[in-house]
Amino acid sequence: MSMLSWIIVGLIGGALGKLLHPGNDSNGLLRTMLLGILGGVMGNALCTKFLGWGMTGIDIRSVGISAAGSLLLLLIYKRFFKKG
Repeated sequence: MSMLSWIIVGLIGGALGKLLHPGNDSNGLLRTMLLGILGGVMGNALCTKFLGWGMTGIDIRSVGISAAGSLLLLLIYKRFFKKG
């Protein structure tokens, strides 16, 4: 998968993860985009390691993996780096 595909899928997955994330966050657009891309990478790594398949391109499964990784990363970020 090309770097551009990773970024596109990460941004879409990050937007979906943010949409599904409970609570009101004050994350800006740039931070949300970066967490989305990193969440996509993390989701792909976890799926590849534990399920034996990962992101293959810009398709629904890849966006779902990215969204799940982004949601997980947003929850971790909120738990450890947000005060209050």
